[in-house]
Amino acid sequence: MNYKPKFKATSRGFERYEFEDRSKSKCSLQKSSVATEDCIWLGVDQVFDQSNSRPARMHLTQKQVAALLPYLEHFARTGELKVPA
Repeated sequence: MNYKPKFKATSRGFERYEFEDRSKSKCSLQKSSVATEDCIWLGVDQVFDQSNSRPARMHLTQKQVAALLPYLEHFARTGELKVPA
């Protein structure tokens, strides 16, 4: 199974990575447009099973966390989300 998030730029050109959590809910990691400091958005975009009353939180496996870490670590060091190739 491929755990690497898929890159898609937003219509305003901000970096955005889309992925599914363990429960198949659509999630994303995105650079924020806040001008005063470097910020990101990280969370659930759409819960897979709308009939389920579970909270809208990501349910990540160890491998999924490992796949997100390079992006989060790069952001922590540089304030940028996209990891250079």
